[in-house]
Amino acid sequence: MRLPRGRLRKSRVVTDPRDTLADVLDRELTGYAVFESQDSLLLDAEGRGVVTFEAGIPVVAYHTGSDRGGPPALADLAVPGPYHVSVFELDADELAPVHDADDLRVPPGMPADRPAGAPALADSTRRGAPADRRPTESDGDDHSAVAAFLDDTEKIEAIQRQAREEAAQRATEWGFSDT
Repeated sequence: MRLPRGRLRKSRVVTDPRDTLADVLDRELTGYAVFESQDSLLLDAEGRGVVTFEAGIPVVAYHTGSDRGGPPALADLAVPGPYHVSVFELDADELAPVHDADDLRVPPGMPADRPAGAPALADSTRRGAPADRRPTESDGDDHSAVAAFLDDTEKIEAIQRQAREEAAQRATEWGFSDT
């Protein structure tokens, strides 16, 4: 996905993507946000998540590391924070070609549901979406990102490995042993 360079409005580290999503919704920003997880920052893991917005409502998502768009891109972004987030403002006309890519589109509330885990923000986002973008029950707004995440066995195995390593490190720090 290629985006024109927008005007940088904010660049900071956040512990939770919901802060950025709520701010973009409140400001009714048209543009995009680039989310870079701590894994990318500290471990040279590849990939950034990009979410575009029109009047504060998410439209498309793309993950540069997995080269996946739409709900699967949000599943790739669902990793523990913190995140470095850069928010760019861009004219709607410049985003139109990206927003026309159906394979990159996400239901309006999905970024707030997954990866942010903020159901109230997701509901606010859905209510704020234009009538033609409001999801119906058959759209799978709540479950398709979860399904995409659960289908990604490599990501699940990586999370399990990381959890085991962290647990072993804590056990050692706290003086527990295997016997």
